Amino acid sequence: MHVALITVVHGRHEHLRRHQAGLADVEDPPTTRVVVAVDDPAVATIVGATAGPPTVRTVPVGSDGRGLPVAHARNVGADAAVAAGADLLVFLDVDCIPGPALFRRYREAAAGAAEKLLCGPVAYLPPPPEGGYRADALAAAAAPHPARPAPADGTVVDSDDHDLFWSLSFAVTTPVWTRLGGFHEGYRGYGGEDTDFGCTAAAARVGLRWVGGAMAFHQHHPVSDPPVEHLDDILRNGALFRRRWGRWPMTGWLEAFAAAGLVRCDPDTGDWEKIRAPQA
Repeated sequence: MHVALITVVHGRHEHLRRHQAGLADVEDPPTTRVVVAVDDPAVATIVGATAGPPTVRTVPVGSDGRGLPVAHARNVGADAAVAAGADLLVFLDVDCIPGPALFRRYREAAAGAAEKLLCGPVAYLPPPPEGGYRADALAAAAAPHPARPAPADGTVVDSDDHDLFWSLSFAVTTPVWTRLGGFHEGYRGYGGEDTDFGCTAAAARVGLRWVGGAMAFHQHHPVSDPPVEHLDDILRNGALFRRRWGRWPMTGWLEAFAAAGLVRCDPDTGDWEKIRAPQA
């Protein structure tokens, strides 16, 4: 099976270096690696410093000022992987360090579940210690996401809750990817495109399979809760999602914004709108 790893990068260069270093420790590494550099020409130099397999292709993508085109970038990466002959597309966020069995477990799961989206557990790391994360200590340091399944290594859990789908780490066969048509490129900036892709899969009767052992380790970076810096993206992308699927996504964040006096929900239309900008 020709497996391609697809990663979208914009900044986060140290995360990218640790992501790449993790590939040296994996079992059954991918055949092809596609790195999509969004408005970031330095990525090609960082990627080029990695010696040995897998074969790496860096693909530049530009934005137009309307928010990072993450959905478009993922589709571009998939197109390049399919053109290279990939049978299985593995998407892994630049913040994620692959666990040793990630590609082996995705391969095994794809052989037995070709018509499903394959989702690996993601565990969150604390800030890196001096000298960086140690490969042999990642599992002990990380905590799995509490809201998503984390099956034991070598087991799988099927699910029909497509709202749990996320693109931090997932795999899909090329025929299913082609059937689903990729991510909707109307989403720009932060939020919404993952849930939209999950809804597209549900509508096409493509299920989810959570794959034990396909573990990825999410590197620490500062976050806001709620993510007020992404307020405009969330409102814009949320409105697009509602037009497509009849409901608003990310309601937990919207309600948190409302509690902070930043947004309101129109009781007549059900639409969310901004009241004021967050303070800098």
